[in-house]
Amino acid sequence: MSQKKYSTKLFYRYYLDWIHIYKDNAVRQVTLDKYYLVQRRLRELAPDLHMNELNRRNYQRILNLYAQNHEKTTTLDFHHHLKASLFDAVDDGLLKSDPTRRAIIKGCSPSEKKLKYLNLFDLQKLLRSLNLGDEINWDWFFLLISKTGLRFAEALALTPNDFDFEKQCINVNKSWNYKDKIGYFQPTKNESSNRSIMVDWKLMQQFQSLINSKEDEQLIFFNKDQRIYNSTLNQKLASYCKKVNIPVVSIHGLRHTHASLLLYEGVSIASVAKRLGHSNTTTTQETYIHIIKELENKDNDKILHHLSQLG
Repeated sequence: MSQKKYSTKLFYRYYLDWIHIYKDNAVRQVTLDKYYLVQRRLRELAPDLHMNELNRRNYQRILNLYAQNHEKTTTLDFHHHLKASLFDAVDDGLLKSDPTRRAIIKGCSPSEKKLKYLNLFDLQKLLRSLNLGDEINWDWFFLLISKTGLRFAEALALTPNDFDFEKQCINVNKSWNYKDKIGYFQPTKNESSNRSIMVDWKLMQQFQSLINSKEDEQLIFFNKDQRIYNSTLNQKLASYCKKVNIPVVSIHGLRHTHASLLLYEGVSIASVAKRLGHSNTTTTQETYIHIIKELENKDNDKILHHLSQLG
């Protein structure tokens, strides 16, 4: 019986072919860009490694090299991108065994993180300082994200058609690709991101007045021919935070603030996940683990107090 011959293609070239076959035109551009970034880093780290030489030891060396300049979470993401392609390589008979099995994820010390969210008091200070006049402006944009937890690209894509004033909710079914020179509508991040978000009657009344003169499919906050930069709006928000002497947060930080305050108010993780458009509650739990642990400690105190009252 002849001995099976496994692939001798360079690893980084195999991975590039795998992207072309399975990911091109199948995922959003921002996701596809991540795959190509991983491929470029793989070529730098293992330019001469062939598939038939790929084993657990060599794969671990690649991860270790990557981890020297990246935090553990980033290294884990790098590993996940590669692992899917190697599973397929084993299934296709290109590899004898899975080299990613029992891989150890390392990473350099995490950098000091900026505060991701505001407490209720600081958020109220920020919102009171906004210039919320009779015409739509970016201050209304900040207020809307604070009250809905919308992603930046989702809020940019809003049109009057997305506001259901009778049901008191905003329908999220698209986002805006602001990273290209010519922006355009694109699908939401994932299927679960298509959702309806309930909002308070006051905000709905305010926006009904603000957008009543706009066309149904017209963008609310800017014109289609305008180039929008996330960094510019983050700088604007940062200047507001400094002005009222509160911690500086980004626009994405307003989304975190929205979710955090809901959790502190006792809203369930499932409801928060649905409101944020997370694909599952695991994402929500991982993102807000520090808050969940704090709430668990409070729950334990309540449990012990309740038990002490029995008998």
